[in-house]
Amino acid sequence: MASKEEDEDFEDRPSKSERKRAAHAAQDLGEALIGLRDSDLAALDLPERLVDAIREARRVPSRGGGARQRQYIGKLMRDIDLEPIRAALAARGEQSALEAERFKRLEAWRERLIAEGSTALEQLERWRPGLDRAAWMRWISAAQSERERAGAGTAGRELFRALRTLFENEPPVDNGP
Repeated sequence: MASKEEDEDFEDRPSKSERKRAAHAAQDLGEALIGLRDSDLAALDLPERLVDAIREARRVPSRGGGARQRQYIGKLMRDIDLEPIRAALAARGEQSALEAERFKRLEAWRERLIAEGSTALEQLERWRPGLDRAAWMRWISAAQSERERAGAGTAGRELFRALRTLFENEPPVDNGP
């Protein structure tokens, strides 16, 4: 017959299903870590043994060996606090989403400037007063003539760079295309 203390210890322990879910979650998080660049991995300040296992997982060519390595990473991750890692990956994802949204907005402005010319430039001047209109018209006309000739090239990239510089320190607000 089990003592009262043993019954309480048994009740406090997570169930087998809960332990399996936690193990799978740690392994999934480990797989996300495998996809990070070394610089991002170093910023997480993970145990050296785990970092080595992650780097090794990137080099394993076979499917079976890769699966075993990912399981090993999951096992190593069970011994560390996962919340700071989750938070760092979530912040990284948010930053990537903001950068992608900014890139799309700049692309839309470039396309609009090439398509509409001075009309779009006037609207851009309302949001960013004081820009050099003559220089912008040169960039726009060069990109327009380049597009008429062959498609994308250096003039379109120069216009994009100018837009990126213009919007560089802007807060994330809707500037519309």
